[in-house]
Amino acid sequence: MSQNSDHTRPDSPVLVVPYMWIGDFVRVHSVVRLLQQRWPERPIDLITSSLCAPLLDYLPGVRKGVVVDLPRKQLPLTRYIELSQRLKAERYGTALVMPRTWKSALAPFLAGIPERTGFAGEGRFFLINDMRWGERKLERMIDCFGALALPKNADLPKDWPLPQIVVPQAEGAAWLARSGLSKGRPVVAFAPGAVGPGKAWPPEYYADLARRLVADGCEIWVLGGPAEQNIALTICDIGGSHVRNLTGHDLRNAIIALSLADVAVTNDSGLMHIAAAIGTPTVAIFGPTSPRLWAPLNPLAAILEPPGAFTDITERSTAEVDPGRVHAAVKKTLDSSTPYTLTAESAPSCS
Repeated sequence: MSQNSDHTRPDSPVLVVPYMWIGDFVRVHSVVRLLQQRWPERPIDLITSSLCAPLLDYLPGVRKGVVVDLPRKQLPLTRYIELSQRLKAERYGTALVMPRTWKSALAPFLAGIPERTGFAGEGRFFLINDMRWGERKLERMIDCFGALALPKNADLPKDWPLPQIVVPQAEGAAWLARSGLSKGRPVVAFAPGAVGPGKAWPPEYYADLARRLVADGCEIWVLGGPAEQNIALTICDIGGSHVRNLTGHDLRNAIIALSLADVAVTNDSGLMHIAAAIGTPTVAIFGPTSPRLWAPLNPLAAILEPPGAFTDITERSTAEVDPGRVHAAVKKTLDSSTPYTLTAESAPSCS
């Protein structure tokens, strides 16, 4: 359906319905930038969960978020109707529905959004009227997301626009003052959380890395949600007064902290994507997932993977990445003005 179709005004807002995992939410900013190129006059809004909502303040080109927390395994119809009424009031002309579930397309349908674009999935042919095909042929999430922002049957670009997270310098300074923190020493941010078995580098490895970096003269900030509280305490016990536990419920604290850090050390996680989109040099530890498919579009300072060849990449674990390798990568990143370059030895290929 073209921009000039009868029922889509040239200045009508566009609604993006993303996945609510933090990393995927950051990836969607590439879609926002692509939509800005395609439809410069159309405002862009995102549906968001309470968890992801703080990101919207730092994503250029997003007008606002529609905050709603809907249960994954239930269908509270009243709440979907209420959401559809909120959407209808905004007079959206187009909705891009990223998830393949029929529930994700329900509110845009009930709101009467004229153009509802999405891939075929879960028998939602009545809910999506700009149906796209071929999602399973696309290996990367960004290719799936970006294809929905292009005209139907358009070729995918060689390079997608990079996600951008911009934290104002004044906001960072105010956050430092409120938190009682300073930057007298190089700051290395740890993001030890991850979703899925084998993806989280062991807490004792992070503690070992903290001990080494504190001895090098660094300050450690441990970031994450309530689930990382015990991991943070373990790291603090080893690192002492130069390790700060900054875990908590508000994602905003992690965003600002990552914008101020000199280096970030992360698992394959949402905070990895945030750090990379900010431009903070990031040392990312991968286990059972492929960096080719799941690493951020933004450059990383280093990607460290388990040594050896694996027939099945899902059998790998981050526990096979030695703390000494991570320490060397962090030191090299701190000491260098250019990104850390992987060698065949530090990042063996997998068969």
